[in-house]
Amino acid sequence: MTIEAILRTKSADVTAVQRTTTVAEAVKLLAEKRIGAVPVLDGDTVAGIFSERDVIHALATHGAVALDRPIGDMMTAPAITVTRDEAVLGALSLMTRRRIRHLPVIEGGRMIGFISIGDLVKYRIDRIEADAEAMRSYIQSA
Repeated sequence: MTIEAILRTKSADVTAVQRTTTVAEAVKLLAEKRIGAVPVLDGDTVAGIFSERDVIHALATHGAVALDRPIGDMMTAPAITVTRDEAVLGALSLMTRRRIRHLPVIEGGRMIGFISIGDLVKYRIDRIEADAEAMRSYIQSA
């Protein structure tokens, strides 16, 4: 299965910020939305990702003054991305290898979605449970 299947189960509304957003504004957004990361846009193009890890690194490196700086200076860039045609297992493997938890989904240079490792794991578990139920039904009817 591909990332397209996951995108169909999610809202098309993606919370994102511009690279000029301050770290303090981004932290407030992460807390309000109860999310771990946001894509950072430069116009319509994904410039990077700003995550909880970036907050910790910014504070450890720059102290409290980091809160007033733009996230364009503190984000993880460039963003690692996938397309809607990427296999779910391929995306999981990429996230594991690169030790990341979020991927923007890009099409034609524009972001069309944002997926987390939780989205991928949930999808895999749902598929495994459906396959197991189909196997149980088949065995019981045989």
